[in-house]
Amino acid sequence: MDGPLQTDVDALLARCDFPVAGTSVACGLSGGPDSSALVALARRAGLGVTAWHVDHGLRPSSGAEAEAARAIAARLGAGFELRRVFVEPGPNLEARARDARYEALPPEVLVGHTADDRAETVLFNIGRGAGLAGAAAPHAGVRRPLLGLRRFETRALCEQLGLTTVRDPMNDDPAFARVAVRNEVIPALARALGRDPVPLLNRHAELASQALEVIADLAAGLDPTDAVQLTAAPRAVAAEALRTWISGTAGSPPSAASIDRVLDVAAGRSVATEVTGGHRVARRAGRLRIEARPQ
Repeated sequence: MDGPLQTDVDALLARCDFPVAGTSVACGLSGGPDSSALVALARRAGLGVTAWHVDHGLRPSSGAEAEAARAIAARLGAGFELRRVFVEPGPNLEARARDARYEALPPEVLVGHTADDRAETVLFNIGRGAGLAGAAAPHAGVRRPLLGLRRFETRALCEQLGLTTVRDPMNDDPAFARVAVRNEVIPALARALGRDPVPLLNRHAELASQALEVIADLAAGLDPTDAVQLTAAPRAVAAEALRTWISGTAGSPPSAASIDRVLDVAAGRSVATEVTGGHRVARRAGRLRIEARPQ
């Protein structure tokens, strides 16, 4: 990379959060502009990169997309790993495909989420009642070095580098809630506010994340199965203790409404309640326990 292009890449790199040069990392590579820019910038940062592509087999073009990702990795001097997973068509396809993808990727994988992705996640999570943790837009088990960049910048970088990227048609399908947030909600919010909401939503996520760190430290000292401790603790602390406990057992974070119902169980206002993942939380002798939902 020489001349103005090198300067542009270095300017983008200065706003990224990569590990120190020489570190070996795994990068998720779909073949789209964001993940391709991730691999390009990681290589520029002096990292040893292996690009991981997950083929869901959901489209006839998936094989060609995998080969495009392989070509991008080779062009950028990165290693390449291909994993194939099977996702049954049906309801919640977007979420199930995402879960299958992360299960196939190695721990602490780097992904190409930008500030735009984080803003969309904040709105999506608020809409589903995910509470403070959702507003912070975290994603356990992955690292997101490109949160300081915008989506238009990753696309421009790929164009400058002459990378032939692929376009996922699911990104334009309004049947998916996240696509509707991207193409309808955020533009409507921009018109209503008279300004770009993406920096505002990212700032909101940062503030929520800082508050969550304080709450999480307090929640770590709380026994989420002890009904007396839960009812005596501040609601935010009790809710975080329950969220961590339920997420670890049920496999996905509970909604804010589910947390409210579990707190009612802890306070003795109800005997049991259903939560995410085919489970329920019940109280017996002052202790909470997670059980399989009765059939």
